[in-house]
Amino acid sequence: MTGLWQVSGRSDIHSMAERIRIDLDYIDRWSLGLDARICLRTVAAVLSGRGAQ
Repeated sequence: MTGLWQVSGRSDIHSMAERIRIDLDYIDRWSLGLDARICLRTVAAVLSGRGAQ
Protein backbone atom coordinates (compact mmCIF):
# COMPACT_ATOMS: atom_id res chain seq x y z
CA MET A 1 0.00 0.00 0.00
CA THR A 2 1.08 3.53 -0.53
CA GLY A 3 -0.09 6.97 0.35
CA LEU A 4 0.70 10.63 -0.01
CA TRP A 5 3.00 10.87 3.01
CA GLN A 6 4.87 7.74 1.97
CA VAL A 7 5.83 9.36 -1.34
CA SER A 8 6.35 12.78 0.23
CA GLY A 9 9.61 11.90 1.92
CA ARG A 10 8.56 9.45 4.60
CA SER A 11 12.12 9.11 5.87
CA ASP A 12 12.25 12.86 6.45
CA ILE A 13 8.85 13.16 8.16
CA HIS A 14 9.27 12.24 11.82
CA SER A 15 6.36 14.18 13.29
CA MET A 16 3.09 12.30 13.65
CA ALA A 17 1.30 15.65 13.38
CA GLU A 18 2.90 16.25 9.97
CA ARG A 19 1.91 12.76 8.79
CA ILE A 20 -1.67 13.40 9.88
CA ARG A 21 -1.66 16.81 8.16
CA ILE A 22 -0.54 15.18 4.90
CA ASP A 23 -3.21 12.47 5.20
CA LEU A 24 -5.93 15.08 5.85
CA ASP A 25 -4.68 17.06 2.85
CA TYR A 26 -5.01 13.88 0.78
CA ILE A 27 -8.61 13.43 1.93
CA ASP A 28 -9.43 17.03 1.03
CA ARG A 29 -7.85 16.79 -2.44
CA TRP A 30 -8.74 13.19 -3.34
CA SER A 31 -9.25 12.37 -7.00
CA LEU A 32 -8.43 9.51 -9.33
CA GLY A 33 -5.73 11.70 -10.83
CA LEU A 34 -4.10 12.22 -7.43
CA ASP A 35 -4.18 8.46 -6.80
CA ALA A 36 -2.58 7.85 -10.19
CA ARG A 37 0.19 10.37 -9.42
CA ILE A 38 0.81 8.72 -6.03
CA CYS A 39 1.07 5.31 -7.71
CA LEU A 40 3.55 6.63 -10.28
CA ARG A 41 5.61 8.32 -7.56
CA THR A 42 5.57 5.04 -5.60
CA VAL A 43 6.96 3.10 -8.56
CA ALA A 44 9.66 5.74 -9.06
CA ALA A 45 10.58 5.67 -5.36
CA VAL A 46 10.79 1.88 -5.30
CA LEU A 47 12.92 1.70 -8.41
CA SER A 48 15.28 4.43 -7.24
CA GLY A 49 15.45 3.27 -3.61
CA ARG A 50 14.72 6.86 -2.57
CA GLY A 51 13.61 7.12 1.04
CA ALA A 52 14.53 3.54 1.91
CA GLN A 53 16.32 3.07 5.19
